[in-house]
Amino acid sequence: MIPEYTDVEISTLQQQLDAEHPQEILRWAVETYGDKLVVVTSFQITGIVTLHMLKQITNNINVLTLDTGLLFPETNQLIETVEARLGINVQRIRPQQSLTEQARQYGGPLWESNPDQCCHLRKRIPLDSALAGYDAWITGLRRDQSATRANVPVVDWDPRHKLYKLCPFATWTEDMVWTYVNAYDLPYNALHDRGYDSIGCYTCTLAAEGREGRWANFNKTECGIHYAR
Repeated sequence: MIPEYTDVEISTLQQQLDAEHPQEILRWAVETYGDKLVVVTSFQITGIVTLHMLKQITNNINVLTLDTGLLFPETNQLIETVEARLGINVQRIRPQQSLTEQARQYGGPLWESNPDQCCHLRKRIPLDSALAGYDAWITGLRRDQSATRANVPVVDWDPRHKLYKLCPFATWTEDMVWTYVNAYDLPYNALHDRGYDSIGCYTCTLAAEGREGRWANFNKTECGIHYAR
């Protein structure tokens, strides 16, 4: 059963965890949610650090990644590398429709005409199903990533999925994450060395700083998993 907190208890918990190191937040999450805890990661650097820290706490790690069918080859290679390095199994969550079926229904590449709908079909709907049965999910959101994420809480109730959403690295900066990656010689996406700060589908990602390379030709900065647009 999902632990139930009142609004006041959640607010107090947010204040307490906000001052904690991510590893302590992860330890609390493991102790609180056990095997009903899942990491959802696109294998950005924060996700890799999350998995490395969790591995030092428990061997029972549930990991999901959204495989849209449009991932960079470098991303697919990284997933395999992280699995081998950390000894984990990553569950790839795929959409119901193949790319061919989607294009047939919508009259061509949907990401070119309506990227919001494409993200909805290939990310949001599959994630909705995948999170069923879990009590809490861990994400890699950080406050320094974008204006839409500037106030992200470390823990909060997720009304869309009806479970708790944890952002253990909310208070960390990109430099702090890279410092950890380098200190432990962790693998990371080769595209980062080619100017890609944020990496999504190859159809909608350009080399750029921050999230500026995501959906660069559209008024869109989010896939909709966390925030609209």
